Amino acid sequence: MIGDSWSGLIVRDLMFKGARTFSEMRGGEERIASNILTARLAKLQEHGLLTRERDSGDRRRLIYRLTEKGFDLAPVLLELILWVAKHEKTAAPEHILNAIQNDRTGFIEGLRKQWAGSAPGDNSRARRAETSRRRYPPKKRRV
Repeated sequence: MIGDSWSGLIVRDLMFKGARTFSEMRGGEERIASNILTARLAKLQEHGLLTRERDSGDRRRLIYRLTEKGFDLAPVLLELILWVAKHEKTAAPEHILNAIQNDRTGFIEGLRKQWAGSAPGDNSRARRAETSRRRYPPKKRRV
């Protein structure tokens, strides 16, 4: 279910990085091919780990969201994050690693509150614009 090359990373991005749309997941540092992403999203939905709905602000956009079953992978993913940080260089911020190590249960509860608070279809234009700015900084103008 999540043992292939990409499914675990997709769940990670939904859970920890706040990804909600296809383009947000496609724009990650791993650069997953769009056909692979489409197939993995369908598989994760088929297995009940995520849902997809139309964005209420833009009916053309699909919003992906973890289900309770998908979110229940949080403890497993946290352990993987800590294992990687112990043995390899990681992009995980030090304060996040410390928070996980010091209080796994509290960290998961904080994630759960954040996850529960992100209602389906809650993908405001401001959030999309901010995500876009992070990924594509404005070009410098010639004077």
